[in-house]
Amino acid sequence: MYLASKIYPPPAGAARSASDMALDELDSVYAFIYSRVANRADAEDLTQQVALKALGRLRDGAPAPAIRGYLYATARSVLATFWSSRMRLHESELPDNVRSEAEVQEFLPSPATAARVEHILECLPPNPRRVLELRFLRGYSLREVADEMATSVGSVKIMQLRALRKAAAIGNRQEELLMLASQR
Repeated sequence: MYLASKIYPPPAGAARSASDMALDELDSVYAFIYSRVANRADAEDLTQQVALKALGRLRDGAPAPAIRGYLYATARSVLATFWSSRMRLHESELPDNVRSEAEVQEFLPSPATAARVEHILECLPPNPRRVLELRFLRGYSLREVADEMATSVGSVKIMQLRALRKAAAIGNRQEELLMLASQR
């Protein structure tokens, strides 16, 4: 199905299934996992585990950012289990940048919430949007975002703060418009 969808893309205007969108994201999930384990075989195995855990739980109709966020949350959970067994530590003793499955809330937001977030991100300029996507949808650290964007950690912190403020302002305006529309 994955290869067939690459060879024979769905007709224009046809909605893509959540599984298809998730399969398209698995390459970036693999890169995310590989950057943390630095072993090709382990990264491939862990990516397969992420696919097995996540694909059955995805809802068709969910927006791509929600699916991407769910895949990365599942990847962090799988990584926590991997490092816990590798280091022979209980998951509560792992460093803070690795989360256990119990700590990660694996859920997809409602379609309305996901659409609202997607609209807010679309309204942002490219750099602020990229910072927010990397930090909150892909789970990158400040250092990883700085490396990805070829800038300093301090610059990323400033861009993140400004992007969050812009996103909040856009969200507030959107909420006000919805309230005005509902009063009419």
